[in-house]
Amino acid sequence: MTAHPHTPDGRYFVVRGRLWRLADPTLDPETRGRLVHDLMAARRAVRDAKGDPDAIAEARARVDAAKRALGERGPVWWTDGAPDYNRHLARNTPYAAWFAAL
Repeated sequence: MTAHPHTPDGRYFVVRGRLWRLADPTLDPETRGRLVHDLMAARRAVRDAKGDPDAIAEARARVDAAKRALGERGPVWWTDGAPDYNRHLARNTPYAAWFAAL
């Protein structure tokens, strides 16, 4: 079991009642691994850039680019036309009954 529950359709995980989009499951393991590595390096760069607004902005842009490439931000990776509930409270989405039953 993961630390945070995943919705039955595998699109989101839940933290403190809020849905967060998961990475695109169709990414091949090598690509996913490279993107996760890039994301972690960018997050470290954000941490290390404290006090330098230009470095922070550049590092945050790298975080955003990695998350978009992973499918966690930007256009959704599913193709059935379902809306994106990223960052919504689960209780205010079609996942409400599932979440309440946890």
